[in-house]
Amino acid sequence: MFESVAVLLAEHEDLQVQLSDPAVHADAARAKKINRRYAELSRIVAAHAAWTQNVDDLEAARELAKDDEAFAEEVPALEASLVEAEEKLRRLLIPRDPDDGRDVIMEIKGGEGGAESALFAADLLRMYTHYAESKGWKTELLERDESDLGGYKNVQVAIKGNSSDPAQGVWAHLKYEGGVHRVQRVPATESQGRIHTSTTGVLVFPEVDEPEEVEINQNDLKIDVYRSSGPGGQSVNTTDSAVRITHLPTGIVVAMQNEKSQLQNREAGMRVLRARILARQAEEQAAVASDARKSQIRGMDRSERIRTYNFPENRIADHRTGYKAYNLDAVMDGALEPVIQSCITADEEAQLADIGDQSA
Repeated sequence: MFESVAVLLAEHEDLQVQLSDPAVHADAARAKKINRRYAELSRIVAAHAAWTQNVDDLEAARELAKDDEAFAEEVPALEASLVEAEEKLRRLLIPRDPDDGRDVIMEIKGGEGGAESALFAADLLRMYTHYAESKGWKTELLERDESDLGGYKNVQVAIKGNSSDPAQGVWAHLKYEGGVHRVQRVPATESQGRIHTSTTGVLVFPEVDEPEEVEINQNDLKIDVYRSSGPGGQSVNTTDSAVRITHLPTGIVVAMQNEKSQLQNREAGMRVLRARILARQAEEQAAVASDARKSQIRGMDRSERIRTYNFPENRIADHRTGYKAYNLDAVMDGALEPVIQSCITADEEAQLADIGDQSA
């Protein structure tokens, strides 16, 4: 069992040697990549050591039990411990998404429901911001298009992690948030107290670590500058600081007007553009590999309704995993971890089932 671990243990030793080389740290991008892989493999090394120790302890207890019944009493507990160690190691050996350790750019867009949808977009931004704070992550508002009532027609935020371990990465957790979020509540604009259903869309992209990672030919860009405007269309400054970047080969368009500086808006726009191109490339690679497993939890269909937030019942429900809880107030304050963990667990189980089918 776990024959493939030997290769990973050897890789872990090799990475340890590389990390002791000062020349590696002279290249920040290379060092970051090696650190991520080393952290990922360190978890496997520790789990494998624990499993090996469990195997040895169980074998010893069974052998000693032949002469001393006292050791026989330890066998059931050691057997249970071995099963737990096997399961932990098996899950760690699931092929990890190569983007798990990346930071993300998240876009929240108003959908069906007009003003109420825009207000809920602001609520979702607050939820994700508080969740990021609980994880020790940093957030940076890149772009916002405010509605008349204080919500957001569109808002984009960058979320930066604090761990070299891909399992603790921002993308590893927030990649499941892409899709349609449905809210059921009495809108602030409703005078009769009737419950309305609205939807808000969330897009999540892994952020590019280094600009060189995604090659962009400047001749492939069409850049327009214009005067930024606020809610209702009123001008918010008198200079052409807003920037619209069109990537001609893909047709991807990014518009930024959050900053007063045209240069800052352009830099933010390029960050978003690189992230979207990276995501586009990943989708194309997945499409080419037609036999590749498609995640049952994070599909490519961004129109999928993934979750319902029912305020009258204080209920949160994830439609992909079956998760349901009646603590919506806490979730909206950032207590999102159990919901996300249900997605991670369901995704792992789906992959384990696939591995089992392939080995059968």
